Amino acid sequence: MQRIRKGDEIVVIAGKDKGRQGTVERVLDNGKVLVEGINIVKKHQRANPNMGVAGGIVDKEMPLHASNVMLFNPETGKGDRIGFKTLDDGRKVRFFKSNNEVLD
Repeated sequence: MQRIRKGDEIVVIAGKDKGRQGTVERVLDNGKVLVEGINIVKKHQRANPNMGVAGGIVDKEMPLHASNVMLFNPETGKGDRIGFKTLDDGRKVRFFKSNNEVLD
């Protein structure tokens, strides 16, 4: 079970976008996450007329390492650590460590 999943609200805790919030678009296999509107870089893109792609400098979102983001806790208004526990009915769920609120 992963600590960070697609659709989670996160806060960046390290790097050039420290303090910014966003929604996880994708979780990659190599331990990185792609966050909407975060870690934007300029990429020099070659034109490809067959594909209909214009050349030039484009803005592109790049993945962040999962250790540089924390799940956003709406109750506290800050990033929070995540734990796992098994409920009485046998389900394994994520919970916020600060207030023991169950996520899913």
